Amino acid sequence: MTDTPLAPELKSQRFRRQREAEWRRLEALVDKAEKRSLARLSDAEILEIPVLYRSTLSALSVARETSLDQGLIDYLETLSARAYFFVYGSRASLAGRIATFFRRDWPRSVRALWRETLVAVALMGLGALIAGGLVWAEPDWFHAFVPESLAGERGPASSTESLRATLDGTGDGEGLSAFAAMLFTHNAQVALLAFALGFALGLPSAMLILYNGAVLGAFVAVFVSRGLGVELGGWLAIHGVTELFAVALAGAAGLRIGWTMAFPGARHRVDALAESGRTAALAMVGVVVMLFVAGLLEGFGRQLIADTALRYAVAGFTGVVWLGYFYAPRRTTSS
Repeated sequence: MTDTPLAPELKSQRFRRQREAEWRRLEALVDKAEKRSLARLSDAEILEIPVLYRSTLSALSVARETSLDQGLIDYLETLSARAYFFVYGSRASLAGRIATFFRRDWPRSVRALWRETLVAVALMGLGALIAGGLVWAEPDWFHAFVPESLAGERGPASSTESLRATLDGTGDGEGLSAFAAMLFTHNAQVALLAFALGFALGLPSAMLILYNGAVLGAFVAVFVSRGLGVELGGWLAIHGVTELFAVALAGAAGLRIGWTMAFPGARHRVDALAESGRTAALAMVGVVVMLFVAGLLEGFGRQLIADTALRYAVAGFTGVVWLGYFYAPRRTTSS
């Protein structure tokens, strides 16, 4: 018995079954964009539209060449025309994109990293406790954690009065500013490296965060041993709340990439890394903003505000602002 060609209706049905899921997905994304504006789409959905659009055009070309039913061809032509305007039409303005980043993308990426952020904060605290305890028991441990270029003359051998002068501004103002700038530069470098080295299974990121906490703990131990713990807390917190939070978020971004590299789950490793990379990258753009804010607080707030209680008040206010901005409940919209 010889095979008979498939009827046009059967060919059209099989063709539709093989590709209809992609067409429906593209139609759903276009409907969402038309009804709620392109800003309502996530970054992943925006990147998905061009891929589905090209696939639909290919299907339309095949449908025309093989003379499939006209209803299917009309549907594909209409869908392709609608998607065309989102692929090649005008994009959102730069101001609108920036507003979307601050209003939605950055807070969402930080909330997505909440587990890794807790781990980073715990690592930083652990490093501070270990180093602080060792320096408290044996002051010479200070030099094992704090490089000479960062410590300067602020260490176990410094007098109580010279340490106090670095906090209340009665000492060398130029030297104080240089020390604060070095501390800021150190934290910024740790933040960027913790993110950049996340691909190595997150281990370098974890070690950097742990070390950054150790540096902080060593300094705290020296000042506390001289009865200056409260004053040091105010001096650090006025800009440190923002600065250390930024370091923790950078570490969290690195840990997310490292964890995904090691454990991609059911997804293909490349796809899992692409998704994690987008989340981590958005968070890191925000980390740069936070470091800039911390620099302003360090450069102006710390030097203009000498009262310890007021320093704590400013630090508490910045902490509430950041926590509210990132983690306060938001009204959600249906997808």
